[in-house]
Amino acid sequence: MEDVFLPIMVCGMLFIGMPWLIFHYVTKWKQAPKITDEDEKLLDELHLLARRMEERLQTVERIVAADNPDFRPHRPQEPDEFTFDRRN
Repeated sequence: MEDVFLPIMVCGMLFIGMPWLIFHYVTKWKQAPKITDEDEKLLDELHLLARRMEERLQTVERIVAADNPDFRPHRPQEPDEFTFDRRN
């Protein structure tokens, strides 16, 4: 009896359980909210504002460093190591 029951269970899990699990999560991912055009525009604006703020911060740090030779910024002064181009 056990010799017949185990292969039936394994086949059931492989051909019914696994596809059900995969299709379940595929439909969940498709139902997940997507980013809208308005959200993308807002992210672009925030990205530009963050870049401008970074440039201003670097300017302030250069001014302070020129006035005070002992000043050390808390982060490296290297240009952008990572460029995140959002356009695909």
